[in-house]
Amino acid sequence: MIAVILAVAAGLVAANMLGVAAAEAPTTTPVRTVSVQGVATVPLAQGADVAVATAAYRQGMAAAIADGKVKAEYLAGKVEATLGSAQSVVEDGGSIGCTRKEESPELESRYAEYEGEQPDFGYGTSTAPRVEAAAPRVASGARPPKKAKKKKRPTARKSSAVTCTLSTQVSLIYALV
Repeated sequence: MIAVILAVAAGLVAANMLGVAAAEAPTTTPVRTVSVQGVATVPLAQGADVAVATAAYRQGMAAAIADGKVKAEYLAGKVEATLGSAQSVVEDGGSIGCTRKEESPELESRYAEYEGEQPDFGYGTSTAPRVEAAAPRVASGARPPKKAKKKKRPTARKSSAVTCTLSTQVSLIYALV
């Protein structure tokens, strides 16, 4: 019985020492962060090729990062902290939208189709170039078929301008100091 009491007492002393050591160990406070969404739009020609669309997308991402940083600095100032380094940057993709601005004041702007190539928005869009159909082969000695003449029709509609914009988004997490 005495042996059991001594064993329990020794166990309590050891547990107490471990508890004191754990309490004296340096503690780490979690890093405070701020998360923001940066957004930007840049102009894009309606029939842009892949290189031009990709350059516009990268310009948009850079502008979206700058937008996110400004938002993070504002929020950090509101909680009396300063902005530290970026902890995380996530590409959130983008989109292209076009509108047709009618010259007649009574007509409103309308949606127009984007006719160019798509940049890699970061979520599996294809950037493969368009392939035109090959001309039909003509047997040697045979005359190629005549092309039908297009009839010119007068246009009653007034001309309109198409404006396209590429929108981008990035998610950012900054440390607060």
